[in-house]
Amino acid sequence: MAPRVTPLLALSLLVLWTFSVPALGGANDAEDCCLSVARHPFPGHLVRDFRYLLIKDGCRVPAVVFTTVKGRQLCAPPKQPWVERIIRRLQKASAKSKRHSS
Repeated sequence: MAPRVTPLLALSLLVLWTFSVPALGGANDAEDCCLSVARHPFPGHLVRDFRYLLIKDGCRVPAVVFTTVKGRQLCAPPKQPWVERIIRRLQKASAKSKRHSS
């Protein structure tokens, strides 16, 4: 009887664990969160936009998600100097374009 109980117990635990994991907060789904972040800098001129995905938003890995000019999304660690430089450049370019369009 023990050999039949073990798979059933394992399946029951898996189902319970799946339903007991808290839902991700905000509008983020698991697919919106980064599973890892870039370890090395990438060229900032390839980036056109960014957004933050933080633990408070329901993600396990805090990250800045950069969108490249080709539409790819790259996850980067928020507190790295190279990430902050890219963000400042994007914010400066955005502010400049808003001044010219007004």
